[in-house]
Amino acid sequence: MEIAANAALVVIDVQKGFEEEEFWGRRNNPGAERNMAALIDAWQESGRPVVFVRHESAAGSRSPLRRGHTGHDFKDFVEERRGRGRGRELLVTKSVNSAFYGEPDLDAWLKGAGIEQIVLVGIQTNMCNETTARMGGNLGYRVLFVLDAMHTFDLAGPFGWTATADELSRATAVSLEGGGFARVVTAQEVLEAAGR
Repeated sequence: MEIAANAALVVIDVQKGFEEEEFWGRRNNPGAERNMAALIDAWQESGRPVVFVRHESAAGSRSPLRRGHTGHDFKDFVEERRGRGRGRELLVTKSVNSAFYGEPDLDAWLKGAGIEQIVLVGIQTNMCNETTARMGGNLGYRVLFVLDAMHTFDLAGPFGWTATADELSRATAVSLEGGGFARVVTAQEVLEAAGR
């Protein structure tokens, strides 16, 4: 695996609101935050660009990610790292799943910087992360999807069907790589490749 010298790490929705278990339910991958932090540190130390994405639900909604609620804030380990890198940094705010539909325009920023490779981490695996990966692939970016640097939650769907967070993560990984949208990797693989 090759990591471009200007590959952008895109850190999606790592916000305190996702700690509200009574709202979201049971999560998977308890080591996700440790891997996210290691990747942010590696990117900042190398001078590569980092994009921090924040989901902003409507103020009147019940979502823990709504503006004005403490859940809207980044988790402490992310907030402590913002602004500390040697490379370019961007904050994108969005109200939908894809980071490419936020402000400022992520696609324009990446293209303006000549960035062709993005590395995705954050929350949730099968929601905003997957949607951003699919759009990134459609837009022509080389997308690395760091499966152990993200997590999701058990989910209920139609017809009484349910899926565990692990099942959803596996399905996302298979769909993204099998469909050619992204390459699914581990944090260790990315850290090793980025350090070369």
